[in-house]
Order: sequence, then C-alpha cells, then structure tokens
Amino acid sequence: MKAIQIPVSETLQVVDIMKPEMKSEEILLKIKFVGFCGSDLNTFLGRNPMVKLPVIPGHEVGAVIEAVGPDVPTGLKPGMNVTVNPYTNCGKCAACRNGRVNACEHNETFGVQRNGAMVEYLSLPWQKVIPAPGISPRDCALIEPMSVGFHAVSRGQVTDIDTVLVIGCGMIGCGAIVRAALRGATVIAMDMDAGKLELAKHIGANFTINSRTENVHERLLGITDGLGPDVIIEAVGSPATYVMAVNEVAFTGRVVCIGYAKSEVTFQTKLFVQKELDIRGSRNALPEDFRAVVRYLQQGNCPRKELISKTVTPEEALDAMQEWDADPGKVFRILVKF
Repeated sequence: MKAIQIPVSETLQVVDIMKPEMKSEEILLKIKFVGFCGSDLNTFLGRNPMVKLPVIPGHEVGAVIEAVGPDVPTGLKPGMNVTVNPYTNCGKCAACRNGRVNACEHNETFGVQRNGAMVEYLSLPWQKVIPAPGISPRDCALIEPMSVGFHAVSRGQVTDIDTVLVIGCGMIGCGAIVRAALRGATVIAMDMDAGKLELAKHIGANFTINSRTENVHERLLGITDGLGPDVIIEAVGSPATYVMAVNEVAFTGRVVCIGYAKSEVTFQTKLFVQKELDIRGSRNALPEDFRAVVRYLQQGNCPRKELISKTVTPEEALDAMQEWDADPGKVFRILVKF
C-alpha cells in the first residue's frame, strides 16, 4: 500500500509498504484524509528532537472503518466515519494513575515516536477509534488538532465569568477560541495575521488584537477595565509570547501553555508570587475533548472550508510542505487525500 515517509530532513517521499494485518481487538481503517500539523513540519525540517527518522508522519485522521476484528464492540461497524486518538498510554506512570492519560510519561504519538497515519490502511485497537457520525472523513481530520485547543480550555478551568486571551490563532488556537466561546467566556484572539484574526471572529472571538500593529498591553487593559485577562492560553511557543502571558494575565489568573518554546525563556519570577498565578501545561487531549469537538462539528457552525488551506495528493505533499515552510503564517491545515 502507499505511504508517505520522511526518510531524512527536508525530504519527503511516497513509498510502498505492507498492508497491516488486523488483530482480534483491532479495527482496519481506510484512510481518507490526514492533516499535516506543525510537528510534522518540524520533523520535515529536522527540528523535532522527539522524532527518529525515517518516519511516516501524520496523526490528524479522517477515515472509514473497513473491517472489524473479533472482540470489537458491536457499535463499531464497517462504513462508519471515524477519527483516531493517536496517543498511547502505559497505564502505570503517575499521569496514567491520576487519570490524565493524555500526559503519559511514555506516550508515543503517531508520526512522532512511532510511524503515523499517512498510509492507505491503518489497523489499531478499537479503543483508539472515535466515531464521528454526520461528519465527513475530510472534516474528521480537523478533530484532533481542535481537541488540543479544547483541552487547554479545560486546563484553564474557563467559565462564563472569565475573559480569555488566546495567543496564536493557528488550528490549535482556533480550537481554544471555540471552546472558550462555547463555555460563555469573553474571548480575545491575538495574532499577527489579519486573515487569521478575521476567522477568529467567525468562530467566537469577541475581540481581536493584531500584535504586529497594535499595543497589546494597552488594548488588553482597555478590554478588561484595567484588570487583564483571567486566563491566557499560549498557543505559539515563542519566548516572547510566554513572557507576555505572565506579564499580561490578571492577578490570580491562569496561564495555560500549549506551545513548545524552542529556546530558554527568562521570566520575572516575582510575578508568579506577586500575582499568585496558576501556570499550567496542556498536552494532547483526553477522550472527552475529542467527543466535545465531534459534537461541535455536528452542530454545523464551524467554517470548515476556511480551516483547510489546501488538499493535496501524496505525490504533491513534498511541494506542499516546502510552500508551507516558505510562508508558514498563511497555513491553517494542509490535508493529504488518500
């Protein structure tokens, strides 16, 4: 069967591999669409320290059940549109024992610590298959990245009395905007790209700030009556935005960190104490986050086409990655259609 592989940095090729054999508690999926995310781009560029090359990328999946093995629950049937929970959990580490399996110490994510989903067929345990009735296979590929943003809002314990600033309006940031709006919060979206900020309005942002052209501090004080946001979700992974989050969040506020900063970050740590801040990491997503995204997409309010920058064939994937690298600010998601 056909697969996409990154053999060495800055190289991507289509290869032929064996079709997987389905085991007793597994489901065989016919892969329809897989999204390229920022970690895949970093893998392609040789900037992902968690990846060992060669690797098959991809963990944002839209698929159809091809067949089910013995001992699979009867509710999972051939022909169903599904997505995939692409993470593993060991069941033994501290995170797993505390029920936070998304942060498993020994997690292996598709396309990162193990081969991913950019293949024609995939066989995996039925527990990792998430039904998405009423959602097309193409749109199923949006569920996983949005769920990461949904999880960050849960980590921030956002409620309807909060003002939430989301820094970075990429795909994951958009998920955070949607979830915060669904919870009734006042949402501020910040980015450097006017197009992304316009989309943020459509999915629930009450206010937008262009950090390239506006004074962020003054705008935040104006929106929040001088208090600052109750919750700031950092979805960029830049030292500057990490520092901004700590500086701008309200006293006794919560800072939720999704992005990985690729260099050291220097903080005025007195603000941690003076403001009595809660600073929280947010990693991957839980099953309930996936279910919440499925329900949101089923409502039909999501501007799905605007979130998909381009759809390509496996043979066109190399050109698409090179174009993304040349102009990363303009891309939400690139989907590969199998």
